[in-house]
Amino acid sequence: MPTLPDTLLERAAAVAGVGGSATTFAALDGDELTRAASAIAELRHCVDQFAALAAGEVAHRSRQELGHRGLAQQAGFLNPIAMIQAVAHVSRHDATRLVEAGTMIAEAEFAEAVFVSAAADAGAAGADGAASRVLSWRERLAAAVTEGALSLDAMDAIRRVLCEVTSCDDDTLNAVADELVDAARGLTPDQVHRRARQARDIIDAEGIARREKEQRDLRSVRTWWDATGMHRGSWRLAPEDGALVAEAFAQILSPRRGGPRFVDPAARATAEDLLNDDRTDEQVAADAFVDTVRLAVDADPGTLFGVRRPCVRVVVTADRLEKRTGPGHLEGRNDAVSTPTIERTICNTGVISVGFDSDGQCVNVGRDRRLFTERQRIGLAVRDGGCRFPGCDRPPSYCEAHHINPWASGNGRTDVADGILLCRRHHLLIHDNHWEVRRDRADYLLVPPRSVDPTQNPIPLPGRSPAMGDLARQPAPARA
Repeated sequence: MPTLPDTLLERAAAVAGVGGSATTFAALDGDELTRAASAIAELRHCVDQFAALAAGEVAHRSRQELGHRGLAQQAGFLNPIAMIQAVAHVSRHDATRLVEAGTMIAEAEFAEAVFVSAAADAGAAGADGAASRVLSWRERLAAAVTEGALSLDAMDAIRRVLCEVTSCDDDTLNAVADELVDAARGLTPDQVHRRARQARDIIDAEGIARREKEQRDLRSVRTWWDATGMHRGSWRLAPEDGALVAEAFAQILSPRRGGPRFVDPAARATAEDLLNDDRTDEQVAADAFVDTVRLAVDADPGTLFGVRRPCVRVVVTADRLEKRTGPGHLEGRNDAVSTPTIERTICNTGVISVGFDSDGQCVNVGRDRRLFTERQRIGLAVRDGGCRFPGCDRPPSYCEAHHINPWASGNGRTDVADGILLCRRHHLLIHDNHWEVRRDRADYLLVPPRSVDPTQNPIPLPGRSPAMGDLARQPAPARA
């Protein structure tokens, strides 16, 4: 197996061979540019490992028990993270990531050296010993980084989430770490972080209520006047409250973002007015925010505004709701919520039942309608969790329902099974650039045009809804 220095030299040579000016990169064709970008990313990952090793050793030489004799304090820094920030010219977040990663790699190497030494001593004494040992989840992540299977960013995303687990045995944590390392291939760090949070909520369901309370305790609103005379502000809201605010803005801007097709004449006219409005999305949102505050300040208590109340949907399987075992998930956000939150939401908004067959498909309604109904869109939102195009993170409120078989030319059915959610941009991409979506029972595949992939290899389109994963994990009902 090549050493880290050998790998660094090999990848540095590959990048250097591309050239070092904008002109040389401009001369590359599409395939060459893609390969160059990939080579640069591989080199960066390798350099990150060196940076982590250095940061981990700085942290070790600056550990708390050394006090003023520690490396960081001798150099005039409060702690090793501050020292790495100054030396490497990186943010505090990046310095923390490097220190944590380097510490984990060093711990894994030390544990392996101790094990090998003990095994050698046992062998010399003629004692029987195990030929291998069980790695902790931290050691598994460190090994994945050193083997090149996991980037430092992805490792940090998994580490931060698994450190929050409080009620889980070591074997389960180790298994989840392995699953997340395997799943991380081809995913961005943000996607890995979401996947890790979903796994955390499955293995540590008892901690969901605690994490909800911690998030509520962090809620805040700050307002101030800046130097230009503008009034500014920021807020931090727990997922449940944030989803309500986000849904309100999503409804306001829905015609521009995609959202449901308008069939009511009055709604269509309102949507066209907004599409033709010369204000930016940010200006529309700002005006709506001020109007909302003005209405709330001037209104009598109990006044109901608008024709449609923004709502937060919590998605939960019937089995979990009946047994009060939780968790549920916020639609579009996939944040886990506890049983008390589920019951409070149901008390406020009621229940919409969405039935699924054994393949995980919603019940269909046939071809009598051109557009998907509101109830079908709820089913699509529950099943898909947002835009299903690879790498897209748009929630259901940004999405349109796409007929995978053209309704007019392909005799397509307005069935939930034959529709998927796509954001406006990816919906247009599929229609305008000859991409195709195919269905195999409950699985959906994206077929690129030959101009993108001459072999047209299908790309899986997994749903993003953790509730569907909860449904799949339920034991099949016993047959009479």
